[in-house]
Amino acid sequence: MNRGELRIHLGAAPGVGKTFAMLAEAHRRRDRGTDVVVGIVETHGRERTSALLAGLEVLPRRRVEHAGTVLEELDLDAVLARGPQVVLVDELAHTNAPGSRHAKRWQDVEVLLDAGIDVLSTVNVQHLESLGDVVHTITGVRQRETVPDEVVRRAGQLELVDITPEALRRRLAHGNVYPAAQVDAALAHYFRLPNLIALRELALRWVADEVDVALRRQRVAEQVTDVWETRERVVVALTGGPESETVLRRAARIAKRAGLADLHAVHVLRGDGLAPAAPAAVDRLRTLAADVGATFHTAVGDGGADSVLRALLDFVRGVNATQLVLGTSRRTRLARLFDPGIAARVVQESGPIDVHMVTHDAAGRALRLPGLRAALPLSRRVPGWVLAVLGPAVVTVVGAVASADRIDVTTDAMLYLLATVFAALVGGLGPALLAAVLGGALLSWFHYPPLYSVALASTGNLVSIVTMLLVGVLVALVVDRAARGAEQAARARAEATLLAAFARTVLTGADPLPRLLTQLRETFGLRSAALLERRPDRTWSTVAVSGPDECARPELADVDVVVEEGTHLVGTGRALPASDRRLLETVGGQALLALRGERAAAGAAAAERRAAINETRGALLSAVGHDLRSPLTSIKAAAGSLRDPSLPLSVADRAELLATVEESVDRLTGLVGNLLDSSRLAAGAVTPLLAPVGYGEVAACALLGVEGAERVRIEIREDAPDVLADAGLLERVVANVIDNAIRHGAADGAEPDVVLRASAYDDRVELRVVDRGPGVPHRRWGELFAAFQRLGDRDAAAGLGLGLSVARGLTAVMDGELTAEDTPGGGLTVVVSLPVAPAGAHR
Repeated sequence: MNRGELRIHLGAAPGVGKTFAMLAEAHRRRDRGTDVVVGIVETHGRERTSALLAGLEVLPRRRVEHAGTVLEELDLDAVLARGPQVVLVDELAHTNAPGSRHAKRWQDVEVLLDAGIDVLSTVNVQHLESLGDVVHTITGVRQRETVPDEVVRRAGQLELVDITPEALRRRLAHGNVYPAAQVDAALAHYFRLPNLIALRELALRWVADEVDVALRRQRVAEQVTDVWETRERVVVALTGGPESETVLRRAARIAKRAGLADLHAVHVLRGDGLAPAAPAAVDRLRTLAADVGATFHTAVGDGGADSVLRALLDFVRGVNATQLVLGTSRRTRLARLFDPGIAARVVQESGPIDVHMVTHDAAGRALRLPGLRAALPLSRRVPGWVLAVLGPAVVTVVGAVASADRIDVTTDAMLYLLATVFAALVGGLGPALLAAVLGGALLSWFHYPPLYSVALASTGNLVSIVTMLLVGVLVALVVDRAARGAEQAARARAEATLLAAFARTVLTGADPLPRLLTQLRETFGLRSAALLERRPDRTWSTVAVSGPDECARPELADVDVVVEEGTHLVGTGRALPASDRRLLETVGGQALLALRGERAAAGAAAAERRAAINETRGALLSAVGHDLRSPLTSIKAAAGSLRDPSLPLSVADRAELLATVEESVDRLTGLVGNLLDSSRLAAGAVTPLLAPVGYGEVAACALLGVEGAERVRIEIREDAPDVLADAGLLERVVANVIDNAIRHGAADGAEPDVVLRASAYDDRVELRVVDRGPGVPHRRWGELFAAFQRLGDRDAAAGLGLGLSVARGLTAVMDGELTAEDTPGGGLTVVVSLPVAPAGAHR
């Protein structure tokens, strides 16, 4: 019997339409004459999904009683007895009720497949076992029902059911996924837009990886060796040498720039076992490869002349790589003349694969001697003087011991010259001169006639001694010049590095001047460093200091650098050489730049504060000028009418005028209350009395004083947790938010539809005030909570614009947050988030 085929509809999250797509596929197969039955399908009360069950044969479910509850599960025996061609089994990761034949539904599906029955099923990406930790990190929800990845991978067909996160959120908001009572909590937590984007990316990448595996299988089966650029794959070849870590890190950057391409690190071994890399080096590379997100592989050549080249290219083509990263050869230029090396041949034979050659410190240095040190320290000068004495002495002894027929005078002269050159190379000019003088004297005494005398018999002998002296001096001069040049270059590099570090300190971070002085003090080993500035009265003030403040005037400092007229950079602890003082002058300029930057920033901040104050003052005068005048005018007009004895007012007219007075007074009271609250918040004079309180009762009280409260629906469940808040302050917050929603929540002149809902999440309880109005663009959400900002008001009598500003301030006082978010389908939702009341707390 042939095994049945499994087709899985994979989705990024609940509600994307997996079950709908599965049922649509079942109808297509039934219309083609296939015997299709429904083993178990969870519609979750969704009307459109339930409608698709019509016309399909639905098998009865198995009823299991557990803990006093009757659970319905897939009746595996009934499906096997029915023996259809295709069966629908929803929710592959589902955990069966205790007492079932198998613990998991996917195990039931395996039995159906073994029986030759094709299965259509569904699963969400968060239920894949390998992604459980990733999904938990993204959503904060631990998935308890999982299915092994291998079960999904073995599916004959894997279809991704995709939908944009925005469309999914709209689907939720319209009630097409969850009941209305769960919508707001779902939108605020699991179905947040960043969560859905991340889950969608996980699903797309997981499916793409499976497609990639299928492609590789087909390439192997059909023996395809050409590179198909369906996906960027980077291979980095590692030798295990000192350059490998540099090359691997560079390859990781290349892969990242290529759009998070796959990165494979391969270490190729020769088949003959010669010249293997040290195991410790390979272990380090394997660890580093894991750190940079690469897979580590080892390829072995067949031992032939080009075994490494062939093994590398075979691996690159085998993984369908598009880019190859190699380190430049460590061979010398001379060696590369005879053999260009593997890298050059890889470039020639790579074909359509892009090859990157990475330079490194070890390039071209395989056969070079280590370079001389940057200067001639005492550790070299002392051996140089020793060589200057011992070298001529050893040559003299060798000449005395050797027979005349083996070593002649010319050879002796060359040996003395060699001793002089050695002394010059090791110790510099002084040892070279000493070696030359001693060598010449010994050569004249023991080897040039007349023997045992400093007198010279011929001019040639004199020329030999002078030449030896000049060669030693010239070599020593070259050595000294090279040493001084290297020392100057090293100092220049150090100064450049220091200046770059000082510049970064000035240009990045807060308070650059104190940090710059601290860095200066540590670099030059000073006890303290300070920037002094002369006041108009000719006294000195310390602008900034690092270390003890022990230098009040430049003349008291060990180091004094004039930055500009009236500004000095000073230090105490030790005097500095002239070369360091030149560097300090440059650092002084950076300190002056940092000082001016700080003062400019302070001036800009002060100007910004003044502008904000002026703006607030202008807005306050403008708002108060109208919003106080209007109710006062109404009160005066109504009171004048009531007091005028000549006006014949009926009882209804009097009642209407009195109502006008009362309404205007209430409006004035609200305006003054918001002004006082704003002032108290600015002064930090609001102290909440925190106690457990329920959102439901607070919302009911808040609606009593809100005009248009009849258009507000409270949908707060009775079992919603209490929050820890000040009931009076929270009532003000809710009233202000509701009032704002009523005034701005009407779309196209319709009556506003404002809904209040509450939901708990972790240690917070959130109250959502939802309207269906025109909404507010994201870029202007910050303006919603600004003082005296009447964003989107349709008339000039809408208030001072303090409602949401005061509400946010009062919420913050109670350790809460007031934020805004879009209402799916249009509108604005304002969220009041407060800590949940601790268990056992009394009201």
